[in-house]
Amino acid sequence: MSKKNIMPVNNNKKVTNSVLLGAAFLMATSSIGPGFLTQTTVFTQQLAASFGFVILISLILDVFAQLNIWRIITVSGLRGQEIANKVLPGLGVFLAILIVMGGLAFNIGNVAGAGLGLNAMLGVDPITGAVISAVFAIFIFVVKEAGKAMDKVAQVAGFVMILLMLYVAFITSPPVGEAIVRTFAPTEISIFAIVTLVGGTVGGYITFAGGHRLLDAGVSGIESIPDVTKSSVTGIAVTGIMRVALFLAVLGVVSQGLAIDPENPPASVFKLAAGEIGYRMFGVIMWAAAITSVVGAAYTSVSFIRSFHPKIEKYHNWVIILFIIVSTVTFAFIGRPVNVLILVGALNALILPLALGTLLIGAYKKEIVGAYKHPLWMTIGGGLVTIIMGVLGIMTLIEQIPLLFK
Repeated sequence: MSKKNIMPVNNNKKVTNSVLLGAAFLMATSSIGPGFLTQTTVFTQQLAASFGFVILISLILDVFAQLNIWRIITVSGLRGQEIANKVLPGLGVFLAILIVMGGLAFNIGNVAGAGLGLNAMLGVDPITGAVISAVFAIFIFVVKEAGKAMDKVAQVAGFVMILLMLYVAFITSPPVGEAIVRTFAPTEISIFAIVTLVGGTVGGYITFAGGHRLLDAGVSGIESIPDVTKSSVTGIAVTGIMRVALFLAVLGVVSQGLAIDPENPPASVFKLAAGEIGYRMFGVIMWAAAITSVVGAAYTSVSFIRSFHPKIEKYHNWVIILFIIVSTVTFAFIGRPVNVLILVGALNALILPLALGTLLIGAYKKEIVGAYKHPLWMTIGGGLVTIIMGVLGIMTLIEQIPLLFK
């Protein structure tokens, strides 16, 4: 047992804001993908102002999940799969397989989203746009300071998405007062919407994106807890701002009685709100959301297998590049395999409770966290999220598996 694991220390005495923001935006932009845009638009259309309640509940669950996972990872100085293997030998390998499967399958959708984004923005063929986007993503990991480049891309893309989304929300003049009231007193509640939003925001690989990025930047140990907390809450806040801004933009369109195109709901909202310029803006947002999700999915998925072999650790950037290439080639020649996405989506619903539950157990093992004492309120909050998402995840799996055989 290494000394580091017995008594964690802070390996990075001066944590820069750039590193903390980079981790926060990596998590946030990883969760803000093509699916995020579509889900938020569709659920707002269905629930109207009451969707604010769904956003509120999902953000509360997100906060408990992220606070626990980021803190336990950085205090222990170990990645998620390493903690899982110490809790139960082999569990880390199983978790890594689930993460990599989910990351690869959803990255096919992210690449497709990037292609559609360039198509809306510049009129480029979607497949050509996907290939161009993949080359851009690969370039990030070719440069010498790949981690810093990734942080910067995530931050810039995140700010651009927020500004454009807030602008569209402003020009649609949504009923903000009603939205605030219904956030706390909804007329309709959708459990499915809550599960979908939580799974899309902190499900699968996304749960670990920020924590693993901080470890790679040298942030670990008990002394890093204030910085880690600030970074994780910032990530959730960025996601929340995007979700609320898009919710208000869609609500503004819906409240005017305008019909949203079911073939491409988010694009329709932007076009109805601001005409052709709005459609181009949608292209920018879709591309930024997709390309950051491509980068986040590849980086975090590979971080789950880095510790399994010295060669993977040494050449992890090239493994990340291979991950992006496989995703792109699959989309270009096969498209998005619906059955695979359905199955992996159902499995993805189980990753959060499995991962969070495992890390909460690890937080009470001295060989993992040393002298650190995990706060009881965080354990209770995290335990409730684990139980809620575990039950709902199993229900989702039971519901989704029959669809494979239709």
